[in-house]
Amino acid sequence: MCGIFAAQTNTPLDAHKIQSALASLYHRGPDGNGTWHSRDRRTILGHTRLSIIGLNNGDQPMSSADGGLQMFVNGEFYGYKAIRADLQAKGHVFQTESDSEIALHLFRQKGLQMMPHLRGEFALVITDERSGEMFGIRDRFGIKPLYYANINGEVFFASEIKALLALGVPAEWDWTVAATGLSHPNDETYFAGVHAVPPGWYAIARKGEVHVFPYWDWEFPTADELQADTRSEAQVTEDFRAVLKEAVDDRQVADVEVACYLSGGIDSCAVLGLAQQQMARPLLSITMTYEDAHYNEAEIAKAQAAYIGAEYNPIPITGQDIADSFSDTVWHCETAFFNGHSVSKFLLSQHVRDAGIKVVFTGEGADEMLGGYPFYRVDAVKGNAALNESEKSAIFDEIFAANPSNRAILLPDAGDSPVTRVLQDR
Repeated sequence: MCGIFAAQTNTPLDAHKIQSALASLYHRGPDGNGTWHSRDRRTILGHTRLSIIGLNNGDQPMSSADGGLQMFVNGEFYGYKAIRADLQAKGHVFQTESDSEIALHLFRQKGLQMMPHLRGEFALVITDERSGEMFGIRDRFGIKPLYYANINGEVFFASEIKALLALGVPAEWDWTVAATGLSHPNDETYFAGVHAVPPGWYAIARKGEVHVFPYWDWEFPTADELQADTRSEAQVTEDFRAVLKEAVDDRQVADVEVACYLSGGIDSCAVLGLAQQQMARPLLSITMTYEDAHYNEAEIAKAQAAYIGAEYNPIPITGQDIADSFSDTVWHCETAFFNGHSVSKFLLSQHVRDAGIKVVFTGEGADEMLGGYPFYRVDAVKGNAALNESEKSAIFDEIFAANPSNRAILLPDAGDSPVTRVLQDR
């Protein structure tokens, strides 16, 4: 990952604030940093770089030939080589080997119509000196963060809220959002005046105003479309496998070592298996292990690594480790969370960083897309009119028997005290 920030201000920004913003994002990009400012110094862009592709010549900002466009990117574009070749055939001249540069040339060619052509996990900011506009764009699933604030007619963008605060955005609670706990809209934050560009949206800043618009959204098939799908279960499985394999292959394009997070779940096991097929050497797999047997999937992960020929690397995490790192995780996440999962991932990321690894595969996101979490399955069962209450009850028993820890994240709607229900499963 990299870190980016940008600002359109009424007066030139203090140099100390710019350096503070860069320093606040250093952990996102320790391989280099850079800034760009307009002639009147009232438009500023900053970047800290984690180099993955184009190691020797991918520094930012990236500028158009006439200097009118400046761009900073956090993230990676998949399938960029084909886009690059097409742009070169149309006369575009590239200055770097970085995948990021395709966005600059696509913007020159298509403007905001470029978004459907970008696949990947990214957040980017482009400033156009000709129109005085600044554009902030976030990937379709919101994998890379991008926040913005509009304070007294001055506009700020950044990868993390702490960089906005360093630039001068006031650090104040949004008490309305705080009162909603974890259920607030995904464009709101706990900080007053600070918003997230939603996944699949872009923001346009001009003359002290910010407007946000969607460029992509989920497309769910209708009941009629589902009934019209005549594929067999085997065909659906094969089609899904082909799409997943393409996604894994695209993410192996890097100029640095690639490793893989591995749990005992089907998501990361499938990703690791497909990735290892393309590797001539054992792929490093990294597994968190726990003291509590309910959460420890080490044996399954170890068996999967051995089965497909990957290197198994367990990282033991204790309850004390999670408690000791809780506050540091909150500082990085800049939001609330309801269990220790985020802390474990923070500790895992620390280990990967200390090992010098910059790119890892993960199974994250699969449960959200495929309905893997127990509360998704419970909702699906509750809403299935073809099942009677006895059949539904039997399925619920099966869900909890398969993993008793589900009780901790799936509290009852009514009846016994939630505490009582959780203690029953200890």
